[in-house]
Amino acid sequence: MSEKILLVEDDDKIRGIVSEYFTAKSEGRFEVIEASTGEEGMELVEKEIFDIVLLDVMLPGIDGFTLCRRIRKSKDVPILFLTAKTSEEDRLYGYEIGCDDYICKPFSFAELYAKVNALLKRVNKTNNEQIIICGSISLNSASLVLKVEGVEIELPPKEFEILLYLMKHKGWVVSRETLLDRIWGDDAYVETRVVDNHVKNLRKALGKAGAQIKTVVSKGYKLVE
Repeated sequence: MSEKILLVEDDDKIRGIVSEYFTAKSEGRFEVIEASTGEEGMELVEKEIFDIVLLDVMLPGIDGFTLCRRIRKSKDVPILFLTAKTSEEDRLYGYEIGCDDYICKPFSFAELYAKVNALLKRVNKTNNEQIIICGSISLNSASLVLKVEGVEIELPPKEFEILLYLMKHKGWVVSRETLLDRIWGDDAYVETRVVDNHVKNLRKALGKAGAQIKTVVSKGYKLVE
């Protein structure tokens, strides 16, 4: 399964090298989606799910600081700034508005790669230790215990994985294609209607709480409170 990186950077050369380096170094584990402006980056964040955002501070139009604040209003995705701004004041401001880490230009691509891996490991470890709550659904992603209105219930493996992914991305619209990629993997030949069938079974197993899984027409599913 690939991990999706959004790279928002107005320098074509940097975008190209970072994309090629990450794809080759990870042997395809990382998929880098590129944006050259803040506006384009925001559009991508609103319609896709990313595992991490690499964000240049000095962008034309919407700058990186502004884009970071907008992303933080609705998304909890890790954000790493790529910046020529090296003052302590600028770095502290970035942390204040919600970034997770910095790397200063000019930077080593190997160091950037290491920082991204370290940040994703920390985030994944935290996620795995959390009890995630959404409405009447409570899911411990470490012990794999699911409760609905305080009552423990069991799910078939695929339904559980779908619910866990929706819980980790609650409030986001998750496409059928994303679920296929994250649950079944890139190599599995499974049609999107199979996802619909598993979601149907999941809703039934959750009882009244199944209504928390909303269908977003022509886009996918969203878990709400």
